[in-house]
Amino acid sequence: MAVDVVSEVVIDRPVAEVAGYAGDPSNAPAWYVNIRSVEWLTPPPPRVGSRVAFVAQFLGRRLAYTYEIVELVAGERLVMRTAEGPFPMETTYRWEAVGAGRTRMTLRNRGEPSGFAAVAAPMLAAAMGRANRKDVARLKALLEGRGA
Repeated sequence: MAVDVVSEVVIDRPVAEVAGYAGDPSNAPAWYVNIRSVEWLTPPPPRVGSRVAFVAQFLGRRLAYTYEIVELVAGERLVMRTAEGPFPMETTYRWEAVGAGRTRMTLRNRGEPSGFAAVAAPMLAAAMGRANRKDVARLKALLEGRGA
């Protein structure tokens, strides 16, 4: 069973600011609830082909995985896929202006769990959805200057 989780938030900041911050993997530990560390395996800034190693804590387990940026359209879309990790996953960020100085950001995670994770896919998807909603709310608070 595939996991496909989508969350979105409207942030009272211009697209360039939201995309610039959220689209830089170095900032992920500040707004992702579960990400503990990020290490660039290729030199920044983000571009197609960049590889970034993440360590996360999710459902009581330490997860280490490497994402590769496979698509980047400045101020519009960023797509990363796992190059290494517990199961194949794709994360997509989309940004669009929704009025003067406001941005709708959509965060989508989808993948194909295997082994035990495949059996637990519905629970995994629900937990990912809860975490993603917290993540985008935290991003909104950070970028709107209200802390996390």
